[in-house]
Amino acid sequence: NAAPSPEAHALCIEATRNAERRHQLAPHLLGAISLAETGRWSQKHRASFAWPWTVMAEGRGRYLPSKAAAIAEVVKLKARGVKNIDVGCMQVNLFYHADAFDDLASAFDPETNADYAAAFLRDLKEEVGTWKDAVAYYHSRDDKRGDYYQGKVYDLWYGQRQNLMIAAEGSAPALTAEALA
Repeated sequence: NAAPSPEAHALCIEATRNAERRHQLAPHLLGAISLAETGRWSQKHRASFAWPWTVMAEGRGRYLPSKAAAIAEVVKLKARGVKNIDVGCMQVNLFYHADAFDDLASAFDPETNADYAAAFLRDLKEEVGTWKDAVAYYHSRDDKRGDYYQGKVYDLWYGQRQNLMIAAEGSAPALTAEALA
């Protein structure tokens, strides 16, 4: 497992921000989903970071060090007959969304991965009527699992909104004596 880093996190957050704008989603909602899906705690930075080269299969998350390593992991899993595989910043499932990407390279491209997830989330909202239900259905149509997930995403969205905005902007606010008081 690769160590979580602000640089890799920035790839997912920049991609989610761009997709939010293209698909007219609420700012930082996809970023919160990305954190819920791939977020990993960094003790060094005392923050949770999204990871673009995450592979989830067989009930286990794999945080690979590079796009090439993530692609190789999916190839190995598929060769063993594993079909239910989630990939990238937004953990798009390759079985249920078989036509989402042209190839594994595009599946692990943060921009392409986030763009597909944004379109999928918008379609879910049109289907179910509310963003909260769409977020729940992004994860599962099982009420209990979907409701738990929706709560997790909204907690991240509300609770880390300032951190998501800082990450999206690429800089931290200057700390002044007044801010520290």
